[in-house]
Amino acid sequence: MSLKNPGPMHEKYLSQLNSPNSSDLKTFLRFEKIPTKIYTGSDHASSAVANEVASVIKIKQLKNEKCLIGFASGSTMMAFYEELVRLHKEEGLSFKNVISFNVDEFYPMDPDSAQSYSKFMHEYLYDHIDIEKSNINIPDGTLPLDKVNDFCREYERKIDNNGGLDLIIQGVSGRGHTGFNEPGSPTDSKTRLVTLDRVTIVSAASDFYGENAVPRKAITMGIETMFKARKIFLLAWGEGKAPVIKEIVEGEKTDHIPASVLQGHTDTTIILDEAAADELTRVKTPWIVDLPDWDEYMIKKGLVWLSQKLNKPLLKLTNRDYNDHHMNDLVTEVGSSYDINIKVFNELQNTITGWPGGKPNADDARRPERAKPAKKRVIIFSPHPDDDVISMGGTFIRLVDQGHDVHVAYQTSGNIAVFDEDVIQYADFFQEADLALHVQNKKALALYKKVKKIIEEKKAGDLDRPEVKKIKGLIRRSEARAGCRKSGLTDDKTHFLELPFYETGTVKKNPVGPEDVKIIKELLLELKPHQIYAAGDLSDPHGTHRVCLDAIFMALDELKEEPWIKDCWVWLYRGAWHEWPINEIEMAVPMSPDELMRKRKAIFKHQSQKDSALFPGSDSREFWERAEDRNKGLAERYDQLGLAEYEAMEGFKRYFFLD
Repeated sequence: MSLKNPGPMHEKYLSQLNSPNSSDLKTFLRFEKIPTKIYTGSDHASSAVANEVASVIKIKQLKNEKCLIGFASGSTMMAFYEELVRLHKEEGLSFKNVISFNVDEFYPMDPDSAQSYSKFMHEYLYDHIDIEKSNINIPDGTLPLDKVNDFCREYERKIDNNGGLDLIIQGVSGRGHTGFNEPGSPTDSKTRLVTLDRVTIVSAASDFYGENAVPRKAITMGIETMFKARKIFLLAWGEGKAPVIKEIVEGEKTDHIPASVLQGHTDTTIILDEAAADELTRVKTPWIVDLPDWDEYMIKKGLVWLSQKLNKPLLKLTNRDYNDHHMNDLVTEVGSSYDINIKVFNELQNTITGWPGGKPNADDARRPERAKPAKKRVIIFSPHPDDDVISMGGTFIRLVDQGHDVHVAYQTSGNIAVFDEDVIQYADFFQEADLALHVQNKKALALYKKVKKIIEEKKAGDLDRPEVKKIKGLIRRSEARAGCRKSGLTDDKTHFLELPFYETGTVKKNPVGPEDVKIIKELLLELKPHQIYAAGDLSDPHGTHRVCLDAIFMALDELKEEPWIKDCWVWLYRGAWHEWPINEIEMAVPMSPDELMRKRKAIFKHQSQKDSALFPGSDSREFWERAEDRNKGLAERYDQLGLAEYEAMEGFKRYFFLD
């Protein structure tokens, strides 16, 4: 199964990139200062890197030599480690000759802590392969402060005494730092204790259940230590990494983007999925580096880019505009600029609809949705208990107002995203209500007293006890119902699936399993929807949104022989951070100022996430502010193209699962 428009990267360009015999490869890659490989997905990319690493290990084994490898932690590395484990278990890859040196660790940090990089490495790699325990080297977060410098010097000596790193595999942050080498780190830095800056601390807050629990320091390999590795792989997934990848690959070397120093390395390869490559010149504007196949998708992509670059409406673009921006061959192949402009203008105009469920008794030949049936059964899948109103609240309200049978399915409890103080507040309310109303529910009252005591004794970074998780989940449930009611939906149309993969009590979740898919299938079979809306955020291959989407895809795949499924359309929305590019949007739903305010008020019902979310990411604004900025921004971009001017818009992309 794949999207109708799978993404900006055509197979032609992937083939050219990986073909060393291509006669025009040098021209095609002339903007790039580091060899960069792009794959259709992070799984394929991770597998390719794992096989490269396996080859290095095997060559060293044939020579009876040690193989020194630098490993990093984090979700970027998970599929890579899973593939190394598979190669060991299924294809006999041995790690007996491998000496590993991990890139970093928080300080202070207990190696058995849930947030420890040591624990991460053992869970994902070391406990599943035959590496000698004495050959595993990880920065020690338990050392007294006065011993750390000696440890760091010894770490360097151990690398040098064993012949230096043969290769290192690492990720990169959205600001371009590797390991904990923050922006501004000197290029001659070695393994050392560093102080984390605020952005890094905020980014790590989700793993520690709050910003206050994040350690303020870390032990990290230095830039020079990494740079001395004979071979380096830098991995990045998702559109969130795209801007910094462009700076690393095409920009100037600067200590403000530490990974840019890799431009001077003799054997570095950047490994990307399509989304992370999206800002590279050959992906974003392939007509600048090559003559693309000017199909319908590429024409729309090119014209939207040209219009935005010149800040001119589509219908005002001229032949000279095309010629001045490397698109003259499009006019030669297709026709005059006017003919091309009007064609794309009409296509974009036809994506705009105030009837996301289809307009009854209307000609739907050029509309994004069918007119029949006039009243549709709709399921809005929401990964967390607030994604529905944050990401597509305006469309949600419009569907309800227009009389469709709308259901919302909350895929996870969202219980880890509630502050402890909110639980205490609810416990206090329960106790006061019990006294005021003379209910005297001793069992329930005892539970709430117990929960309050648990939280009062809880230490920073501790995992929640089951009783606390349950109450946090109930808080999210009550808020979700309130948000639905504000959107016009009755309580009987809300479904809380609580998919098992999520209920680990930690930020790290389990893979999707048969039980997750079964729960979704049962709901689909019960409702037999005409429309499904699902979160299409694919940035983090192990993030909750991506996992929830995979579970829906698996359920649809197992149901594809059902008669009703042929009349079911799937629309993907984006979250509060990113919007679909205009050239990929297939349905754009406008909102008036009043509708935007209704959406805001529905978001406000999620009180535990308001003011300050437990996991804010790198954006400290409230969710309603992020959502409105995104919705208004999309409307402004449509307006700039010369289309109708609206207050705000929500964009959707259709998923063709029966192709």
